[in-house]
Amino acid sequence: MRIHVLGSAAGGGFPQWNCNCSNCSRLRQGNIKATARTQSSIAVSSDGIDWVLFNASPDIRTQLEAFPAMQPARSLRDTGIVGIVLIDSQIDHTTGLLVLREGQPLNIYCTDMVHQDLTTGHPLFNVLGHYCGVNWHSVPLEAGADFMIDGVEGLRFTAVPLSSKAPPYSPHRHDPHLGDNISVRVEDLRSGKNLYYAPGLGKIEPHILPYMKEADCLMVDGTFWRDDEMVIAGLGKKLASDMGHLPQSGDDGMLSVLASLQRPRKILIHINNSNPILDEESPERAIVAKAGVEVAHDGMDITL
Repeated sequence: MRIHVLGSAAGGGFPQWNCNCSNCSRLRQGNIKATARTQSSIAVSSDGIDWVLFNASPDIRTQLEAFPAMQPARSLRDTGIVGIVLIDSQIDHTTGLLVLREGQPLNIYCTDMVHQDLTTGHPLFNVLGHYCGVNWHSVPLEAGADFMIDGVEGLRFTAVPLSSKAPPYSPHRHDPHLGDNISVRVEDLRSGKNLYYAPGLGKIEPHILPYMKEADCLMVDGTFWRDDEMVIAGLGKKLASDMGHLPQSGDDGMLSVLASLQRPRKILIHINNSNPILDEESPERAIVAKAGVEVAHDGMDITL
């Protein structure tokens, strides 16, 4: 299985277009050892030709242009994308679908709750119906259930529900439902190896930990370094936990959780522009490296 990181930043990217925090301003000025990042998305493939896209960020066009494998050029109009998995209905993960409207119907795999949001409060599927159209495939959420994606040989997918609020425009914003947010296990049936992808992980629930322990590669929430990061930086009033993200630092933080896991390759993804780990010379980045944890970057390739 091949995994390609199309984008590794949280919403807004890095630098964020309207942000002058320490990280963003120093990157623009060339005063930081750091790399610009687009908004979070990955692609997986069993053969390097046919790809499953995880989320469609607003930066999708730039991401596809930067990854030649997504344009195999077998016909006048072509793409390597055979399916799209949406982990939630957030605008950071779905707006890019509009960029993909110029072609065949999009094969989209998502939960019933995400489908509801994308046909009501944020009706992207309805809009796309006037262009390329959408072939929706409901993702099963029952324990032990898995699904396959047409056109992708040898990969099996398992959706793992996460506790989370639906987006502000969701009809059930204040009434959380199973399937508002998921993580996904991707297993290569030939090698037996698997990826566990969870870019929006607010807490380590009992049913999640076994997936993390059994993974060969973890790509997990790297949004914030500390719970009050946005408050301290003067960028907002919400805590990381309020926004559904588990910060890296602290006794119960992500690094503490990852330290208990011996098997997987550990990678942080979905990194907010305020996070000090973006500075490759920061003390926080040194702590992450010492813990044997990697920080995802755009263009990162992984083979399992």
